[in-house]
Amino acid sequence: MGAPLEYHEIHRLGRSGPWRPIVGIVGLILGTFALAPLLWTGLLSIWFSAASQPVASSVAAALDLDHVTPVGLAYLNLVLATAIPVAVGLTFLLHGLRPGWLGSVACRIRWRFLLACLGLSVVALIATLVVSMLVPQGGGVEVSGDLNKATSTTRDFLLVIVLLTPLQAAGEEYAFRGYLMQAFGGLFGSRAVAVILSALLFALAHGLGQSWPIFVDRLAFGLVAGALVILTGGLEAGIAMHVLNNFLAFGMALAFTDMSSALNPTGGSWWSLPGTLTQSLVYLVLATWLARRMGLATTTGQPVGEGVLERP
Repeated sequence: MGAPLEYHEIHRLGRSGPWRPIVGIVGLILGTFALAPLLWTGLLSIWFSAASQPVASSVAAALDLDHVTPVGLAYLNLVLATAIPVAVGLTFLLHGLRPGWLGSVACRIRWRFLLACLGLSVVALIATLVVSMLVPQGGGVEVSGDLNKATSTTRDFLLVIVLLTPLQAAGEEYAFRGYLMQAFGGLFGSRAVAVILSALLFALAHGLGQSWPIFVDRLAFGLVAGALVILTGGLEAGIAMHVLNNFLAFGMALAFTDMSSALNPTGGSWWSLPGTLTQSLVYLVLATWLARRMGLATTTGQPVGEGVLERP
């Protein structure tokens, strides 16, 4: 019986070879950020053609993230959600592992824990709102101002957010806290390196032109989400936090500002960090406590080889 493995070590269960995670990292990046946009752009073109709409101008409008439309938000969410089948395919084909190992050390998504974490994320959000009211104007979560007028576009945005944002958030977690953490863990054998490198790529993936406060905010989110994976043994807590975080951001944009500014934040303020750090750290403590309370394993706790596909 092999020694129990932490989440970032799970690639040791599969086919050996240091080239595999390297090829996998490149494949994940290309599959998610190059092939997936081509796929969904093609499907958008077919959709607009079937609807007798001008294809070129309609696709261009959907891809214009400076003037986000409901179709554009749906496109972005679906592209990022495609990271799930990409990560699953790489895990299965390249490493010879069951896709369930991306979910947790139990080789599956632990749904009771995930649903409970959604409730905990609301508690963390309340703590964030309290802290936000104590920092200077421009920091934290802005909840004041006049409500936007509800329109059919608001309805369409709301439908996209409710139906597709959970898939988008899960896609980012499967990519950055899932496959990339396991790949870096397999390459370097260090939980710290796996968490830090995946968090750094997560922050950079949101744009090279972002301001330092926004970059640090996203880096901190990635670090906390990565720590949650190690401390709870799976992606569930990170997915729940990511889903609620995006619901909050998109909901506030619909209510008080606009979706384009939410997807393309400019400037940023260092005063936003106390609020977001409060949310992340409170949630980190609560989710870790809940995982311990539920008796969830944080290591594989089974013989090396169990759950592995037949080797060629």
